[in-house]
Amino acid sequence: MAGLDEDLEFEEGGGGRLSFDFQGFLFKVLHYWKLIILCIGAAMVVAYFINIRKPNIYRLNALVSVESEQNPFFTANTSISFNWGGVSTKLGKVMTTIATRSHNELVVDSLKFYMQYYKQGKYRLIDIYGATPFLVTIDKTKGQALGKLIEVKGVDDTSFELIHNFESPGFTCQVYGDKSKHSSQMPVGEFRQIFKYGESIEQPFFNGIIEKSTFKGFNAEEQYFIRFSNFDNVVQSYQNSVAVNFFRGSSTVLTLVQSGQNKAKIVAYLNATTAILAETELRSKNLYATNTIAFIDSSLNAVNTNLKDVNQEMNAFRKSNKIFDVSEKISNISSRLKEFEIQKEGEQNKISYLKNLESYLQRKSDYTKIAAPTSVGIEEGGLLNSINTINGLAIQRQNLEKTTREGSILLRQLDGQIDAEKSVAFELISATRRSINLQLNGINSRIGQFEAQLSGLPEEQQEFLKIQRKLDLNQDSYNVYLAKRSEAAIVKAANVSDITMIDAAKDIGYGPIGPNRSLNYMMALMVGFFIPMFIIFVRFLLDNTIHGSDEVERLSRIPIIGLVGKYSYKNNLVAFEKPKSAVSESFRAVRSSLQFLYKNQEDTKKGKTLMVTSSVSGEGKTFCSINIASVYALSGKKTIILGLDLRKPKIFGDFNISNDLGVVNYLIGDNQLEAIVTKTHIPNLDVMPSGPVPPNPSELLMSDRMTELMDKLREDYDMIVLDTPPLGLVTDALELTQYADSTIFMVRLDYTKKGMLALVNSKHKKGELKNVNFLLNFYKHKNNHNYGYGYGYGYGYGYGYGSYGNAYHENDKGSGIISKIKRFLKRI
Repeated sequence: MAGLDEDLEFEEGGGGRLSFDFQGFLFKVLHYWKLIILCIGAAMVVAYFINIRKPNIYRLNALVSVESEQNPFFTANTSISFNWGGVSTKLGKVMTTIATRSHNELVVDSLKFYMQYYKQGKYRLIDIYGATPFLVTIDKTKGQALGKLIEVKGVDDTSFELIHNFESPGFTCQVYGDKSKHSSQMPVGEFRQIFKYGESIEQPFFNGIIEKSTFKGFNAEEQYFIRFSNFDNVVQSYQNSVAVNFFRGSSTVLTLVQSGQNKAKIVAYLNATTAILAETELRSKNLYATNTIAFIDSSLNAVNTNLKDVNQEMNAFRKSNKIFDVSEKISNISSRLKEFEIQKEGEQNKISYLKNLESYLQRKSDYTKIAAPTSVGIEEGGLLNSINTINGLAIQRQNLEKTTREGSILLRQLDGQIDAEKSVAFELISATRRSINLQLNGINSRIGQFEAQLSGLPEEQQEFLKIQRKLDLNQDSYNVYLAKRSEAAIVKAANVSDITMIDAAKDIGYGPIGPNRSLNYMMALMVGFFIPMFIIFVRFLLDNTIHGSDEVERLSRIPIIGLVGKYSYKNNLVAFEKPKSAVSESFRAVRSSLQFLYKNQEDTKKGKTLMVTSSVSGEGKTFCSINIASVYALSGKKTIILGLDLRKPKIFGDFNISNDLGVVNYLIGDNQLEAIVTKTHIPNLDVMPSGPVPPNPSELLMSDRMTELMDKLREDYDMIVLDTPPLGLVTDALELTQYADSTIFMVRLDYTKKGMLALVNSKHKKGELKNVNFLLNFYKHKNNHNYGYGYGYGYGYGYGYGSYGNAYHENDKGSGIISKIKRFLKRI
């Protein structure tokens, strides 16, 4: 044993090196291969049922162009024109609008998607929109029960039956005309009633007409249902359902993509979205023209009223005065005067428009209702562009308000741009007004000259010419406004939306995109594999028991003297009663190794002692003590076994002897040696049981009587086997090391904790344990280099230090049937 202390310094503390045993983990995994296969199989079964129960998911798309379409009636000679803004602004607006609640409300309402059609499938309800054997037209002024699955069952070619089981009397209805809700009631129980196709149905839970479909009939083996949903919830579900992307890098073409369970619904929703987008955009685009036409209409009404009044005035004048003619010269002067008066009225209209425009810009915050300056003949380019810009920014702000909170940075930026443009517009209005006033001064001067030439005529002629000019003036104004209105109406009617459908959504037979059944199976394979692998890994990391001889060699430099395999037998006398067994041969091998160790010690004629101990109870001390003693006795050596486990006596039971007298009686001086030694039925083998349990076992083992006992036994016996208490629980074994020529420390595989080897190493290094060797119990040879991970031998002993400590500290509980069942479940 020389040099062993120095070697132990290499791994002081019993394996202080931190390393991961990959080989051990691999064999642990291989041992649990059945569990892994079982988990994978279970996961695949779950994936299968998920796949067959999940509905198919389809994806369709539509291509939409967003460009500034030029009105075909816009020419160089068109006096009324409108500026609509750039394409980039429209793209952003379209992409934003598609996600707005207001837009999706229009789409859902137009398609009536708040009403769902279903049929009962094998695992779930199937949406059959577009393929129903009946069509429903609801009364939007009356309520429909929300969330009720109403069955529609065909009876014959002319009638059907409505069926629903009301579990409670009250329910909520919604009127889809104004989206209001109210409560309604029906008697608890099943409602069944037959109606005719096309008959108006008025019930508390349904109001409408059901007609028979012309392209699909009822299948008697299937159940069909309708269900009404909360309008707001349906809109919310569709609000972000359409994804908008640029088509292959194009800056003017968008791809609208939507996924769902029913392809007919996807087609309808994408196409309705595009149609409503185009309609809304065209309405916004025509807003400027609509305002201009409204302004011209109001002017026409005023001119028409004046024209009627002047006509009445002319008729009245002719009735009261005789009809007469004026000279050609006077007529020419009057015509020239009329032309200047027409010009004057036009300029005055411009002044009036500018005054109203300035006031409107100062007082109003909604600038989408401004009429075009060209409607009154103002052609100043700067002012036209400024008003068009303000109008465009106002429309943009109005659209942005639908999706942006008031006070946001985007709205503030737009308000800043509008204010800046308004400042420019005010300057242009002032400049334009000054220019018009100059023209008015010139026109008034010429009018004064012509009126002076007519002042010498008779009053009747002057009055006649005045009324005639007024009549002609109003007629010309009426004709001008009528022409402008006609031109504006033509321009508006010829407008086309900047949003056009390039490729409408269509079901062309593409298969589903989901569920991804292959991915589900792959995920199931991964989950089924990695979950047990994780559990095995965690158990491997938390496992601090010794499983093989290689672990003992890695954790300690103390040599292994032998290996004893597991052997189920009725008692511990295996070496005597089963001499040909492998276990018996293992003990003979231990005997041979011990003989080699004893030869290296000082040669005396006295008997040799062997102390057998372990870390905790249940590791096989008594079993190995009895069988080592048995093989020595069978070899002709006079042998005795001492039961020195004074706290928990065991050794007497296998020999069917009494424990009334034993070592304790000798140590306290009650009996002599001859009275406590019992001969056994095994030749050359005597037993000295422990005797009654004393209150002070450690003190007795440290007494002089113990030394005296050992000296006498050395004189009388060739081999003395000391069956001692566990070293890891009490100090009794350390008191007995002074009497041991050799020590066997029992290590039970799959049971002894690795930390206990650190204790043995420490005590050996300190010299408290001498000539110590490990004996591995419950060893089982395997092809995996002695890695016994998880084989679960079922030793019949409890795990954990708690049970061992209780046995040695006056609390010997846990040995009943309940504790055995608990230990068995723990091992599972």
